[in-house]
Amino acid sequence: MFDVGFQELILVAIVALVVVGPERLPKVARVAGKWVGHARRTLANVKHEIDRELKAEELKTILDEQSRLKPLDTILEDPALTTPRPAPATESQTPPSTPVPPQAEADRTRSS
Repeated sequence: MFDVGFQELILVAIVALVVVGPERLPKVARVAGKWVGHARRTLANVKHEIDRELKAEELKTILDEQSRLKPLDTILEDPALTTPRPAPATESQTPPSTPVPPQAEADRTRSS
């Protein structure tokens, strides 16, 4: 964000030492650190709120699109979805079928 290098930091520290003085410099640095931390937290909260609003808007758009494509009442009234499917057959209900070879089928039709 800010392109501040080591030399710029040293220059700011020297100017602060000359202007504020060595006795009050630790207190000023502490207060400045608190303000920087407060600004970072505020910025992070704003960023989080913006992300949350964007996700909510995206979700609303998706839900609107889905409701336009297939409304809930058509899903509930769709006969293909509401007709119960037959239960799968189990082995005890139907005997297993064995495939008949083509030659055996031909022999069976000749003998009849």
